[in-house]
Parts: sequence; structure tokens; C-alpha cells
Amino acid sequence: MAAAVALGEQGRLTAAPNPWVGCVLVRDGEIVGRGFHRAAGEPHAEALAISEAGDRARGATAVVTLEPCTHFGRTPPCAPALVEAGVARVVVAVLDPDPRVSGRGVEELRAAGVVVDVGMGAAEAEASLRPYLHHRRTGRPLCLLKAAVSLDGRTAAADGTSQWITGPEARADSHRLRAQSQAVVIGAGTALADRPSLTFRPLDPSPVQPLRVLLDGRGRVPADGPLFDPTLAATLVFTTALAPPEAIKAWLDAGADVEEVPPSDEGVGVDLHGALLRLGERGVLQAMVEGGATLHGAFVRAGLADRMVIYVGGCLLGENGRPLLAGPGPASISEAPHWRIVAGRPLGADVRLDCEPA
Repeated sequence: MAAAVALGEQGRLTAAPNPWVGCVLVRDGEIVGRGFHRAAGEPHAEALAISEAGDRARGATAVVTLEPCTHFGRTPPCAPALVEAGVARVVVAVLDPDPRVSGRGVEELRAAGVVVDVGMGAAEAEASLRPYLHHRRTGRPLCLLKAAVSLDGRTAAADGTSQWITGPEARADSHRLRAQSQAVVIGAGTALADRPSLTFRPLDPSPVQPLRVLLDGRGRVPADGPLFDPTLAATLVFTTALAPPEAIKAWLDAGADVEEVPPSDEGVGVDLHGALLRLGERGVLQAMVEGGATLHGAFVRAGLADRMVIYVGGCLLGENGRPLLAGPGPASISEAPHWRIVAGRPLGADVRLDCEPA
């Protein structure tokens, strides 16, 4: 199963909106077939492993990170392919919560006389496939907040400057996080202050650039600069009925998609839950939020932040520096929400911390 998870990871940058599944076929203690799903419309992991194994697939054990599918999409279903190949046993790490599968793959295999075991290596496969599983279970993408902070927890100096709190190694790692996301989300304040492109540097394999998502409930951001350059990547603006018609027209004329959602409960900005559901409908499995303190604080207070990746640099910015989160906080430590640091590693002179709600 570890080999299957590692194979699946090779498709992480290119498989979405499909899951990055890995599969190995084992016969007489030897791996005879390997496969991973690279991109939508291309063969699934099981089909590639069967093709590589050839006649050796008969009587073999298939070890796969996600339940084999039973429905026709752009490619034929995998469960019948395993049966036709004569596979004797299938070991599945995680059942697929997609309602088109959801246990049907296991049922079909068992009905055909194939021995099926579920749960081996589940923790590792769940960790690998977490954005996909979250999307299928909730209808919205996994929401990842990313920020770089100083040793004293500030995201920018008093004048708003933040280049560079961290070094080149941390910045390169954050570009890979962008590449692993199908959307990068910012608010109007960040768009106005930074005029970002929200693209990543070329990687191998090279996925498509993420959808750039602007949350601008009042039409504050002009339709110019890198964010509205369609040759770099696509742009989607979520706005509200409060935005002037001329601002919406300018966004559309610049080539951006525009969708109206309700305003937020706090009265400023857009309804974050509604925006995430719309992104889920577009097949976005992971949305990376790179806004400022106001937007990050709003996602955390709404309970919509699923992960945080914090890059900690070695500088000190003092009490007048910009905070990681803005907005109302708890009155006392007993009321504070808690997060767990689930991983930490050095990147050059900096440290990356991966955090999840406790």
C-alpha cells in the first residue's frame, strides 16, 4: 500500500478534479503491475497496472488507494476491469465517498467472487487524498490558509511591506502549494495592495495554473494588472449586489468570470461558505487562501479553514506589524479555538508549520 500511495502522489499536480489514485498488482510476492491516474480523461490507475501486468494479472492481488469505480465517465469503470483481468483479491485503503461509487465498487467485486479487504493503509491514503475526500464529503474544496510570519507572528511591517519575511526555499515551497491547489483566493485589500499574479513558477510535471479567485463584494478592485491578464491564468470574481454595474462590466470585459453571492453575515465582503460551494461545483478540490489578516480571520471565524501552512521567518516586526488574523477574538484563553501543529520542517533558514483544527 505504501508503494501504491507513492505512485498516486505522482498524479497530485495533474489529476484534479479526479483523485490521484495509485495501484500495484502483486503476484507470488512480486509487483507485476503499477499505475497511477495522471489526468482526467486518461486511464485510471487500475487499468494501467493491469496493462503492465498482462497475463500475470490473473490470480494477482490488486492494492489500490481508493475504491475502484463502477461508473462510466471519460474512461471505462475499474471494478469490472479488475474482474475481467482475473484478479483474485483487491485490497482497498479507502472507500470512495463519491455517490456514484460509495461502496458499489466493493460490492461488485465481491459479487464476482473477488476477495476484497478494506482499510489497510487507510491513514496514509486518507492523508494523500484528503482534498478529494473532503470535496466529495462536503461539496466544497478543502480550504488551506497560507501565510508567512515573523518570529513574533507578524505578516507585514507597519507600512505593509512583507517582501521578504522568508527566504527562497520557503517561497519555492509555497509555489508548489499553489500548484497543488486548483484555486488561489484573495480579498480586495490584498489585490489592491499587492497587485499579485497568483501564478506558480514552472514545475515538472506541469499542471495548469490555478483559478485566481477575487472576493470583492463592493467592486473596489479595477480590472487591470496581472490578476486580470487572461494569458497568465483564468480569473473568477465573487461579488455581491452591492458592486456597481460598471465594475462588473469592467471585470467581464477583461475576460474574468463574475458570480454574485450573498454578502457575508459580518456585512463586509462576500459569503465565504457560498463562494466555496460554487468553487466545489467547478471541481476545485483545494482552495488556497492567500489573503491578508482580514480574510484569514474571516475564514477562521466562519469555521471554514481546514488547514493552515505557516512559514516562519527569522525577522522581528514588533507590535505595529500586521497580525496573522484580524477581527474579533476570544475574551479569554479558555475561549480560544485550538489548532494542532501536525508537521514542521526547516526550509533553509525558515520553518514550515502545518496546522489543523484540534
